[in-house]
Amino acid sequence: MTKEDFRDIAPFDDSEFKEKMASLVNEPGFEHAVKYVLPMVDYPAFVQQLLTIESKDAFQRNIMVPFLEMLAQKTTSGITMDGIDDCHRKDTFTYISNHRDIVLDASFLNLCLLRQGCRTGEIALGDNLLIYDWIERLVKLNKGFIVKRNLRMLKAFEAAKQLSAYIRYCHTDKHESVWIAQREGRAKDSNDRTQESVIKMLALAGGDSIVDSLMTLNICPTTISYEYDPNDYLKATEFLCKRRNPEYVKSQNDDLLSMETGLLGFKGRIHYQVAPSINGMLEGLRGITDKNEIFSSICAHIDRCIHRGYHIFPVNYICYDRLNSSHQFAYKYTPRDVEAFDRYLDTQIAKVRLTDVTDDDRQFMRHMMVTMYANPLINKLKAEEEQ
Repeated sequence: MTKEDFRDIAPFDDSEFKEKMASLVNEPGFEHAVKYVLPMVDYPAFVQQLLTIESKDAFQRNIMVPFLEMLAQKTTSGITMDGIDDCHRKDTFTYISNHRDIVLDASFLNLCLLRQGCRTGEIALGDNLLIYDWIERLVKLNKGFIVKRNLRMLKAFEAAKQLSAYIRYCHTDKHESVWIAQREGRAKDSNDRTQESVIKMLALAGGDSIVDSLMTLNICPTTISYEYDPNDYLKATEFLCKRRNPEYVKSQNDDLLSMETGLLGFKGRIHYQVAPSINGMLEGLRGITDKNEIFSSICAHIDRCIHRGYHIFPVNYICYDRLNSSHQFAYKYTPRDVEAFDRYLDTQIAKVRLTDVTDDDRQFMRHMMVTMYANPLINKLKAEEEQ
């Protein structure tokens, strides 16, 4: 397949970068978004800077990196990464990770890769988030490619084949690494599990051998740990809405609010842990003929790698003990830590904008938030037992 086969989902080619950027800066929605996240910006001067840029890599180095470093300074207590070596500077990889934040998971990963002397990767983003045309334009200018969602059976299969072929094309023809989430959508309760459908999609375009197909992609399980999730109260709100009405579905405005809150809310410390490529594990599956067993084994291995990679913060220990009515990890936090976390919960729940919220509702949301922060430690302990 050629790049023309992927035009509707692939990032813009550098040959059309200036044309697409010139169109983007004239969008009122883009101007509003820039002024919202950068209230002190001189927009005309910013536009002139954008119009001098000629490639996606230059856009990331000259615009996105300074923006992300500023965002990290204002909304985090630092971003760290472990697991990168010289191979990551020479070869291409598929970073498959747990999913916490719609925008920042992949953006901060690319920032960390650049800090480590690696090239950035292309980013998978669901088309459900492309609420306005200018958002799609910005995504494709920033090395993002589109995952088509909510399609009927035949169209869904065709879209999966195209996506699989494009990710393979990134490695074999473009020599670009790729980031993709381990599942469709974020794990609202932080109980991270790899969807088999994602792994099946990755293998789809590589021929009959699942092992050979996936080895080409150099899959590296990657763990993202946020000390605090600024969207935690929104996720708890969604759980409450579904408890009230099992048919509840989020609106596009909910997604926009999640993106805004994730960008600008305080996240504490953030850590990225990159596990070794799963190729060694894949070699051990060559004798297995049952495809379901192969995919199940791969997902379980990726899950263990991601779970072992969690960076555990005091808040996780507090919530684990609270959820289990224990003091098992009391030596990992102080009474002051507990008081600070309780104040944090109260502050977050006070942000909920629902009508007729009862004390029982608040207790339910509080429990869901405690569960969110406990689950990484629960899964890490289980994964370490299985070593």
